[in-house]
Amino acid sequence: MSQAQVSGLSGQGPPWWHGAVIYQLYVRSWRDSDDDGYGDLRGIIERLDHLSWLGVDAIWLSPTMPSPDVDWGYDVSDYMGVHPELGTLADLDELIAQAGRRGMRVLLDLPPNHTSSAHPWFAEAASGRTAAHRNYYVWADARPDGGPPNNWLDFTGRPAWQWHDSGQYYLHNFLAGQPDLNWWEPAVHREFARILEFWFERGVAGFRIDVAHGLYKDAELRDNPPLDSGNPLEGAWGLRFVYNFNRPETHGVYRDWRKIAESYSPVRLLLGETWVPDAQQLAAYYGDNDELQLGFNFPFAFSDFEPARLAVIVEQTLAALPPGGCPVWMGSNHDLGRFPSRWCGGDERKVRLALLVLATLPGTSVLYYGDEIGMTDVDVPVALRRDHATLDVHVGGDRDRARTPMPWDGSPGGGFTGSGVTPWLPLAGTDGTGADRTGADRTGADRTGIDSTGAGRAGADGAGTVAGQRDDPGSVLSLCRRLLALRRAELGGLADFENLIAAGGQWAYRTGPLVVAANFTDHPADMPAAAGEVLLTTCAEGTPESPGMLRPWEGVITHASSGP
Repeated sequence: MSQAQVSGLSGQGPPWWHGAVIYQLYVRSWRDSDDDGYGDLRGIIERLDHLSWLGVDAIWLSPTMPSPDVDWGYDVSDYMGVHPELGTLADLDELIAQAGRRGMRVLLDLPPNHTSSAHPWFAEAASGRTAAHRNYYVWADARPDGGPPNNWLDFTGRPAWQWHDSGQYYLHNFLAGQPDLNWWEPAVHREFARILEFWFERGVAGFRIDVAHGLYKDAELRDNPPLDSGNPLEGAWGLRFVYNFNRPETHGVYRDWRKIAESYSPVRLLLGETWVPDAQQLAAYYGDNDELQLGFNFPFAFSDFEPARLAVIVEQTLAALPPGGCPVWMGSNHDLGRFPSRWCGGDERKVRLALLVLATLPGTSVLYYGDEIGMTDVDVPVALRRDHATLDVHVGGDRDRARTPMPWDGSPGGGFTGSGVTPWLPLAGTDGTGADRTGADRTGADRTGIDSTGAGRAGADGAGTVAGQRDDPGSVLSLCRRLLALRRAELGGLADFENLIAAGGQWAYRTGPLVVAANFTDHPADMPAAAGEVLLTTCAEGTPESPGMLRPWEGVITHASSGP
C-alpha cells in the first residue's frame, strides 16, 4: 500500500487526532477467529463494525510483531513482520484497508527501548565482545567484586544487569529476555528509521511508542539516587529514575522521527508512553511541537477519581503544553488495569461519570477495549496467569487482570472463541475454560454485569457483554456511543477549556461550546450557573425530575447558559 492510500483517509485541516477517540485493542483478547484460544488479526477484521458503530477514529493494536512472548510482544524478535500466531502481513494490510473503509486508522505498538534476546541483533551481539552488533546493546564490565556495574533495578525489583558468558553484563530495565538497546550507537538510529518507513509505507497511521521515556541511558552508568516519595512515576524499589530513564538525549530521537512522520501525507502520528510525574516533564516530550504529537498523561490516569485533583491536572497540562499541543487522556490500559475497577470500584454510576469526563476533555481520548461496556478487572487465579512479570504478585497487582477476553455475548465461549475452547486467559465470570460460574443469581449486579466487589463477570444472562448492552438504551454501551457522537458533533479539533467555580465534590468546566457538570458525591447537588439546556445525562433513568439539580454521581453535558 502506498503512502497516498493510508487507510483510505486524507485531507487538509487540523491533524486528525485533534478531538479524536483512539481505541486500544489487545489483539490476543479481542476475537479468536480460528478457535485456538487466542485473538488474532482476522478476529479484529470480523468485529470492525462494532468499532465503526461505536464511533472511534483510530485503533491502536497491542504488539503484533514476531516475539517469543516473554512479555507478550513487547520483546520483539523482528520489527518488520507479523507474529505468526496473530496472522500475516497480508492480514494486517487487509485490516488497515478494511478499517480505512470504515473511516478508522490503525496504529501499531513499537518498543524501541529494548528488543527480545531472540532478536538476530542480540544473538549476534552475544557471540563475542568484537561482534558487529555488540554496540547495539548496553554492555558493561563487572565491578571489581564481580557484581553488576551499578545499582539499577529492573521493573520487577531485581538487578537490571544480566551476566553473559561473553564476559560482560548486559542491561535489561525490564525482563532478562528484553535487553536494552544502546541509543548512543548511530546504527540503532538508522535501523529504526528504516522500521518507521517500512510500516508507514504499508499504510500504518502511526505508532504508540512503548517506554518512550527510555532509549538513552546515562553514558557513565551512574547509580540512581534514593527515592524520597511514593510516586510510582518518579521511581520504584527505593530508587529514582534519574540515569536509566528520561535522559535529555532521547528528545533528539523524536525530533528525527517527527521529520520522518511529517514527510508522509497524511502526517503519521507518534504517541508516546511518557512515564513522567508532572505536566512540565510531559510537555518536554512535545518539544516545540517538533517531537511527539501526543504523550500519555500518567498523572491523570494515576490520580484518584476526585474532582479537585483531576481539575488541577487538566489545567496544569493545558498550561504546560506548547501552543497547539494536543493532550491525550486515558483511564485504562494493559498495564494499569481498568478504570471501572481502579477509579470506580465497580460502581456503574461512577463508570458512567468517568466515561463522560474522558469523552469531553479537550484533545485526544483513548478507550481501552471493554471500557465501553464498563468492563472491570477480572480476578485471574495464579495458576491461570500468563504475564511472566506478575505471576507471583497479589491479586489485583497482576497485569493479566486487565487483559482477559472481550465478552461479546453470553455463549459458552463468550463470542470470543468457540464453545469448548479454553481461552488463553479466563473469560470474566468463568472457571477459566469458558464455563459460566456466576450462576443465575444476579443479586448486587447492575445492568453492566459489574458486581458489588468490582470483579467483572459476563454472566449467563449476558448483561456484561456487548450483545447484552447494544440494544438497551440505558446501558453503559449506549451511553458511551452517545458520548462519542456528541463529542464528534460538538468538540472537533482542540476545544477551548476552562474550569468553572464549583462546590466541593463537584467538577464543572466549559469545553468548546458546552458546559459539563459532574457530581462526585452521594448527595444531590446544584447545577452550576453556567449550565443551560441538558443535552446528555449519565443517569440511566434519563432527565432529572428536578431541573437544575444533579443526582448522586450524575454528570451532564449542557449548552452554555444564555443568562447573565
